Amino acid sequence: MHNAPRIVLLVTALGISACGPGSNEPATSELNVSNPITKPFAGLPTDPPVAQKRPVTIEQHGVKRIDNFGWMRDENWQEVLRDPDKLDGDIREHLEAENEYYNAATGDLAKLREQLFEEMRGRIKEDDSTVPAADGDFAYAVRFRDGGEYPIFVRTPRSGGDETILYDGDLEGKGEDFFRIAAVDHSPNHQFIAYGVDRLGSEYYDIRIRAIETGEEFEETIPSTGGSVVWAADSKSFYYVERDDNQRPKRVKHHILGTNPADDLLVYEEQDDSYFLGIDKSHSSEYILIGVRKGTSSEYRYLPADAKPGTEPVLIAPRRDDELYSVEHAGDYFYIQTNADGAVDFKIARAPVSNPGRDNWEEWLPHESGIYISAFVPFKDRLVRLERENALPRIVVSDYGQEDVYEIDFDEAAYNLGLSPGYEFETSNLRFSYESPSTPEQIFDFDMESRERDLRKTQQVPSGHNADLYVVERIFITADDGAEVPVTVLRLETTPVDGMAPLLLYGYGSYGATMQAWFSTNVLSLVDRGVIYAIAHIRGGAAKGRQWYLDGKLDMKKNSFSDFANAAEELQERGYGRKGETVIYGGSAGGLLVGATLNLRPDLFGGAIAAVPFVDVINTISDADLPLTPPEWVEWGDPINDPQAYATIAAYSPYDNIRSDADYPPILATGGLTDYRVTYWEPSKWVARLRDEATGGPFFLKMNLDAGHAGSAARFERLKERTHDYAFALKVFGLTEQAPVSHVGEAGAQGTQ
Repeated sequence: MHNAPRIVLLVTALGISACGPGSNEPATSELNVSNPITKPFAGLPTDPPVAQKRPVTIEQHGVKRIDNFGWMRDENWQEVLRDPDKLDGDIREHLEAENEYYNAATGDLAKLREQLFEEMRGRIKEDDSTVPAADGDFAYAVRFRDGGEYPIFVRTPRSGGDETILYDGDLEGKGEDFFRIAAVDHSPNHQFIAYGVDRLGSEYYDIRIRAIETGEEFEETIPSTGGSVVWAADSKSFYYVERDDNQRPKRVKHHILGTNPADDLLVYEEQDDSYFLGIDKSHSSEYILIGVRKGTSSEYRYLPADAKPGTEPVLIAPRRDDELYSVEHAGDYFYIQTNADGAVDFKIARAPVSNPGRDNWEEWLPHESGIYISAFVPFKDRLVRLERENALPRIVVSDYGQEDVYEIDFDEAAYNLGLSPGYEFETSNLRFSYESPSTPEQIFDFDMESRERDLRKTQQVPSGHNADLYVVERIFITADDGAEVPVTVLRLETTPVDGMAPLLLYGYGSYGATMQAWFSTNVLSLVDRGVIYAIAHIRGGAAKGRQWYLDGKLDMKKNSFSDFANAAEELQERGYGRKGETVIYGGSAGGLLVGATLNLRPDLFGGAIAAVPFVDVINTISDADLPLTPPEWVEWGDPINDPQAYATIAAYSPYDNIRSDADYPPILATGGLTDYRVTYWEPSKWVARLRDEATGGPFFLKMNLDAGHAGSAARFERLKERTHDYAFALKVFGLTEQAPVSHVGEAGAQGTQ
């Protein structure tokens, strides 16, 4: 269960995933990155739009502020999420003018964007597929076809036989302006699928049901959901989460196949708008788990998976302030990951299913400071946990008596691990993934008894990839207060660390989200041109444990911004990039990071990319009607009721702290019209105010009028969107004519299955 607030699905949205770009053209390996560039956007062919000023005075806690551009927030924004045609005419006209200006001002980058797209596409195995996951008599997988935009969900009999297509995304999404599949969930008896689809980008998913063998579609459509279901054990019904008109997950409902959704039974309704609501099934498949959660508190209820309709869910332990817990099941016990009793980096307790209240929690795995338990999965005979220490992950396997405990070893300086539990509980097989910034993703099946690992798949890079050409480094920079901030660096081995190579620095730093050391084929289009790519694991994330997160939120949020600025400055001092020409990059809450850091130290940077940036912070967090505001008061503070929280947020809110005493670098901000996480008016207002009050620039807004927070869901359209970000960065670096290093024909081309 995960309801991430203002966190872009960064895997796809910012090019940090294994699903990214690549180079398929022969090109010179000689790089020219030594000539500093100034005024990269000088002499633009057109002037930017000038937004009307319609000043509104806002007063909070005796402090007045004037918002000249608040009119960009459509009063009927809820309706716009469901029908973008209802957007106010003046606002649409302004957004279209911004897009026209951006297109005209960056028209000279069109050829480069085409080249980047071909590179990126060339690194994707177009007919790729996942390793099939066993479930009973079948194995389920997701694959793509050559040229296909959307995933195809399939299964094959484990005993052998023909593939059955369960859901063909290319066929279903044909002709749609926007099309995203939330999930395709098969029933326990393998006879039905329930699937969720969003056709607007607003993340309101319609759920429909289909019979697998006949393809027959059920009549009912369930609107306004989160898009996924949890099937009951008898396969005759399922549970889902219904969203309200403010896009908040509010109600768990129980749907019986073939009935009118209007008659669906209400199982649980969350009354507190500050909590996110979600459902899941235990890995044992024996229980339906209903959880509510915000950043500092959580609460779980459970139902037997074979419960009769109308059965009341049972509360495990009531919510408490500053206490988190999550639940799984094995045998006679619920296993509970919690930070109770001062376990900052979490511990694991267990409680009998027959009486799981807090008084019966017994410690199973003690808390150990600095060792952050990020996830755990129970199997019949083993419990597997994913831990992180000093920004490096590890997998630990244990029996339930903790007499046989061991780690799975890895060697690189920085890497990422992922657990893929699959469908089966009674198995000794653990599937996990391994990757690093230079190593394509590898999928392993690991026998938890024999400790043998079987490489099932290596990500293919058709245009070629030689990991030996790259250097991955983990370095530490010193924060203002002496904290050691980890930074992951990827560069070509031939790219010098002498202060002459350009640097792109990425960061996020909110909600305890840790930006992992992924392999990104997208990023290679920069690195292969001599760009040093770095990820700063700043406070506000949880790279070094939950305390690392706590030290970058609420009244300590400024640590995130100063950490990021210090990372940029120290990297430059160490020869990783040139002062004044580094490009910073962040999305969603990472866009807040970009905006606040620019206000703090605009002199350090040559450019900035802010994807769907959360920059109008004081206005947004003071607006209790917006979908994510009440749950996020525990992250940022409550400026409505707390004067100190107001003062803290007002002091760093990027929109409200634009400086007139320093030049800003060129900035590219992006947005999505149907984005409910970071509404379209945040980047729109920010760019308008930058033009009005700041010097330097230019300042661009690129607004996707047909999508929401994560942009297009079509994989090649998503690549095209990414080319705009990278072409902008390369323009700042003066590398628009630089050819990438070629990997074509190299023995190091990795990825054969």
